[in-house]
Amino acid sequence: MGSIADADGIFPTRRRVRQQNLGAIAEAARSVPILRECDVLVVGGGPAGSAAATAAARAGADTVLLERYNHLGGLATGGLVIWIDRMTDWSGNLVIRGFAEELLSRLPASTVKGPARDILGSTDAALVEHWRRRSSAHHGVVTLAPTIHPEHLKTESQRLVLESGAELVLHGWAAEPVLDEAGAVSGVLFESKEGRRAIRAKVVIDCTGDGDLFYRAGARTDADIEKSSIHHCMNTSWLFGGVDMKAWLAFRYGEPQAFAAFMEAGRHASPLGFEKPVISWDDGIALFMGPRLSGLSGVDVLDLSEAEIASREAMLAHLAFYRGNAPGFANAELLQAGSQLGVRHSRRLVGVARVTRADWRSGGSSETEIGLSPSLAPQWPSLSVPYGCLVPETLDGLLAAGRHVSCDPTSHSILREIPQCWLTGQAAGVAAALAVSKNIPPRAVEMADLRQVLRRQGVLLSAEDAPPRTAACAGTRRG
Repeated sequence: MGSIADADGIFPTRRRVRQQNLGAIAEAARSVPILRECDVLVVGGGPAGSAAATAAARAGADTVLLERYNHLGGLATGGLVIWIDRMTDWSGNLVIRGFAEELLSRLPASTVKGPARDILGSTDAALVEHWRRRSSAHHGVVTLAPTIHPEHLKTESQRLVLESGAELVLHGWAAEPVLDEAGAVSGVLFESKEGRRAIRAKVVIDCTGDGDLFYRAGARTDADIEKSSIHHCMNTSWLFGGVDMKAWLAFRYGEPQAFAAFMEAGRHASPLGFEKPVISWDDGIALFMGPRLSGLSGVDVLDLSEAEIASREAMLAHLAFYRGNAPGFANAELLQAGSQLGVRHSRRLVGVARVTRADWRSGGSSETEIGLSPSLAPQWPSLSVPYGCLVPETLDGLLAAGRHVSCDPTSHSILREIPQCWLTGQAAGVAAALAVSKNIPPRAVEMADLRQVLRRQGVLLSAEDAPPRTAACAGTRRG
């Protein structure tokens, strides 16, 4: 078997050394034109931001969504994290609903691959094995964890936002929060082809994923990690086309000795790690979500550059190795690399409340619940996500949704996933709209009001709401 290192000259990740003591440049004070004034400004159009903008607009707020790329969906689309983690509990009930359920139901059937509704929760050995190989059965249970065509997810996310009445501003990179005299966030400065501009807002929702706004506004943050987990790793994902995934699966599961030899050769050849493909929405397309690079920071520009360089070299190296050695990959071709680097973790908010590992066994408190997350294993109940994990400890005028919500490192492994980002984004959007309508800070929003609107928007809340037995994901199918 050929060597990845020999074939493509791939190199181990290197930390570039920053030049030291270069001084600073004084930037002259200037007046920044205000582009827009609104009730709610959502910064970041990933899963959390798309949900937040839609929810806020539907709740009656004049809403603007600011996104730095040319599309919505964030890592679920531009990052090619097209495998959507579990949305059902261990009985097959859909627990992450609302925006997430509506979005998936709009996708054409040919763009989604996942289990049929009537087998969710099944423990039938044949069904479990079939869907385990397709990343949609876990702990012996068939779950809803589909793979999705990223371009269709971009389009439907955009349509939902615009249909809600929210205004979409693309190609704008938020630079700094605007603070009022009391220290509350009252808007954002952003950069675009027009130069620096400002948007004023009564409430800002930070959906940047890295807490860029609440961090720069002075809110406390956490950055501790579990070194044994992948949640702090990063990489750019990619897709190979022209593959025969049925031939690959027959090899992987039908020839265990040959497969073990293949993996050993791959690991020996690759200095960055060797990755197995994930089946996508189409049997002719393979998804690679690695190799996962550790020891780099998601908020260090030189580290981000290094991760992109290394990931691209790994992509071409994997292509050569798989073409030469993997059944089903002889005609593989590079289809697409992610336009966004897959950063799993950088900063987390220190909030009014915090999801911790202790909540896993109890399910957490439902008194301030904004949604339910499937638990990590069948022995634990669904996890109650509290409103306080979106609310900064002291900073006013801002809510945080997405992978940077307030939690411990272990709980981050589940709360950073795409369905959970849809969940926290929708709650933040509704809360922001309520805060504006009542002229109160987001931390003062009444839970009864928040939960009432969330229910009206289709969100499942705690055990008193009977979850639907089947998932309303029109695109799910056998495959």
